[in-house]
Amino acid sequence: MATGRLVEVYLDLLSQPCRAVQILLSCTKIPHRVHRVALRKGEHRTAEFSKLNPMQKVPVLVDSGFVLTESDAILKYLANKYDIPEHWYPWQPERRARVDEYVAWHHTNTRPHAAKVFLLEVLLPAQFGAQVDQDRLERALLELDATLDKLESMFLRRQPFLCGDDITLADLLAVCELMQPLGGGRDVLKDRPQLQRWRSRVQSALGESFNEAHAVLFAVRDRRQARL
Repeated sequence: MATGRLVEVYLDLLSQPCRAVQILLSCTKIPHRVHRVALRKGEHRTAEFSKLNPMQKVPVLVDSGFVLTESDAILKYLANKYDIPEHWYPWQPERRARVDEYVAWHHTNTRPHAAKVFLLEVLLPAQFGAQVDQDRLERALLELDATLDKLESMFLRRQPFLCGDDITLADLLAVCELMQPLGGGRDVLKDRPQLQRWRSRVQSALGESFNEAHAVLFAVRDRRQARL
């Protein structure tokens, strides 16, 4: 493993990509220090954080003075630089290309469609004190359903994980997104036994790192359910 100072990461664990970064660091035991950035408090818009990332977004990685933004780039950087199990981001070109293929698709499919459900069901009502817009939510759920169909038919098929027999960065990014609607008490995989089995395999592979990273999301769910 590369040596030197701790890898520093700036995260808000209510953010799906931040959870993916946290989980990879934790379960691969890369020495690191987490700086919490509360998006709901606007801490990403402070002058100090804006110097670090002018885009005012998390996650951000700082490794011996090297600053990197964007979760996709951060995850691949960690897999390339640090001595972690090769299955996360395989060296064999065809296997690596499968991970890259999913990740490219992820950012215009799994990510926006799962996030929109959480936005409509949890964030917007909390921010504006309004009722859930049921028409917009139904349309968002239909979009997500089409994405889940493709996850099953194009990527998962008959294999244990999205890109083959081992867990990869693709599974990590996907599971963090598909957990997000649980913040509103909605399990989007409840009628999808194939994807449920996949999620269970991913959780088992990640161990306690998975639960620790999702504790903030589960707390949001529990507070919301207590008010209903």
